[in-house]
Amino acid sequence: MPVTVLLVDDEPLVRAGLRAVLAAQPDIEVVGEAADGAAVIPLVRQLRPDVVAMDVRMPLMDGIEATRAVLRTVSDPPKILVVTTFENDEYVYEALRAGADGFLLKRARPAEIVHAVRLVAEGESLLFPASVRQLAAEYGDGGGNPAARAAMERAALTEREAEVLRLMARGLSNAEIAGRLIVGTETVKSHVSAVLAKLGARDRTQAVIAAYESGFVAPG
Repeated sequence: MPVTVLLVDDEPLVRAGLRAVLAAQPDIEVVGEAADGAAVIPLVRQLRPDVVAMDVRMPLMDGIEATRAVLRTVSDPPKILVVTTFENDEYVYEALRAGADGFLLKRARPAEIVHAVRLVAEGESLLFPASVRQLAAEYGDGGGNPAARAAMERAALTEREAEVLRLMARGLSNAEIAGRLIVGTETVKSHVSAVLAKLGARDRTQAVIAAYESGFVAPG
């Protein structure tokens, strides 16, 4: 089954460019388009895409609020890939905080766009970990978020789960973590699932954001 994608951007040329790049891939299918975040929820419910590639800045409803709305109101929501002009942008970090699974630069090369969609759909590694660290260092609370610290304490991660979370924050995939810890990939998947459940995170991006904001991992 191909990875299905919904494109959301107020610039028709951007949507056309993304569609041309993605539609050329045999394992990716663009199932719809929207020009504003306000149209996302009905389209997601109708088309059930695997990934929403969503502009972060739009006139009626921006990508941050649209991300919150999708995650709040849609059962079994899609992965959300924020599309942005600037990498070091507070809007991007707020979108990740809101629940987006990663971000993509509009100037990215075609191969990078395809890789980002596939990686976010798989959900087994962190997209652009160095950039996420930089965003957390600049716009996060520097480990000073009391709610995040309390949630991390309540999670009561085991020593191995804590080790897995640190490696996730460094951007390692499940296979890379397995190689580092000398365990099987299925064992790593079990640890990752336990970490997400204990932190109440829907994916590894949200778990890593929680780790940064609680001070469990230093973004620098």
